[in-house]
Amino acid sequence: MQGVIKSYDPGTGDGIVMRETDFAEFDLAEGALDGSVFRMLRQGQRVLFVLDDDQRATSLSLGSEVDMGTPELT
Repeated sequence: MQGVIKSYDPGTGDGIVMRETDFAEFDLAEGALDGSVFRMLRQGQRVLFVLDDDQRATSLSLGSEVDMGTPELT
């Protein structure tokens, strides 16, 4: 899923991701940034995420505003 960071507290690691398709909000799971390229998040940042069994956002990775597609080879 793709979403936008609504809030993030770098001190506690607490945050909220808002899914773009329906604006549903999900809390960040504990350790959501573990193993990702992120060290912290900023409000409005686009991310890709999955939901864990408790419906919390985890496995964050870089999001994009558009599908970049496959480049054409010339």
